Amino acid sequence: MGNSSFRRHGLHGLTDRSRRPYRHANQLPVQIEMQIVRLKEDKPSWGAPKIREKLARLYPDVHTPAISTVHAVLDRRGLVKRRMRRRNRAKGTPLSLPAQPNDLWCADYKGEFMLADRRYCYPLTITDFASRYLFACEALATTKEAYAFPVFEAVFKEYGLPRAIRTDNGVPFASPNALFGLSRLSVWWLRLGIAIERIKPGHLQQNGRHERMHLTLKLETTKPAGKNFLQQQAKFDDFIECYNTERPHPALSMRYPAERYLPSTRPYRGLPELDYPFHDRTATVTTCGRICFNRRKINLSTVFAGQSVGIKQVSEHIWLVSFMD
Repeated sequence: MGNSSFRRHGLHGLTDRSRRPYRHANQLPVQIEMQIVRLKEDKPSWGAPKIREKLARLYPDVHTPAISTVHAVLDRRGLVKRRMRRRNRAKGTPLSLPAQPNDLWCADYKGEFMLADRRYCYPLTITDFASRYLFACEALATTKEAYAFPVFEAVFKEYGLPRAIRTDNGVPFASPNALFGLSRLSVWWLRLGIAIERIKPGHLQQNGRHERMHLTLKLETTKPAGKNFLQQQAKFDDFIECYNTERPHPALSMRYPAERYLPSTRPYRGLPELDYPFHDRTATVTTCGRICFNRRKINLSTVFAGQSVGIKQVSEHIWLVSFMD
């Protein structure tokens, strides 16, 4: 073997040769790949499924590649058009004009400001729309939703649940890249039976009552700011007490918000169970935002992680996934 290689190739024939196979078992024949390209060039609007079907009809005696293989060939040759992913542009929702306490609450973060110890403070505020009652003004070090949950839960436990909450479209109230702009916080509100209202971007006047309160809050609690979070929270607590029970409000005929507010008749009892009696099955969304269905992993959204969704077949190969109603 060595002598014959030497006679044919000289000294080069005695060196080790590549052990790479001449042809991979799963590699597509060049002729089929070229035919895929020709079909695509002839019919630019055809996708991988139609091209595969055409191959099967043209060459019934040859093993037809899978749709994914055909797509891979087209993609490798630059013949697949990339769809531009549309960004979800916030548009706002219809807004109500309730006259009764707890029909609508408003929530927002007053613009951040620096404390004397050089740390930034992000006050989370919650008010009642009709009575102007100020439920909370919490000095937080971030707008991350993990810190907003306990603030809202404490207010819900003390005052009950509103029928709706109005916010802007920022974090943590909304997520620009999630389904319907939902966030984990707003999904939690929906689970509690609270409707969501969002103002249009750039239209702060749609939450004008809340913004007006922020002006008073800033004037009376941040000039000067507290030395640290503990002292700043003490300033906020004093402001809440004065705002609700001592400060006459011009929009309330000079009455106090505490004289107009009544606790909600809807107590907070945690999350109710989700049931989908008119669906074929119920699935739980994984922590990575997927549902496992018929041995397939389907991306939904991480904001629904841990939530139950209903799955119902509406036609052949078409399934409806529902969250609540």
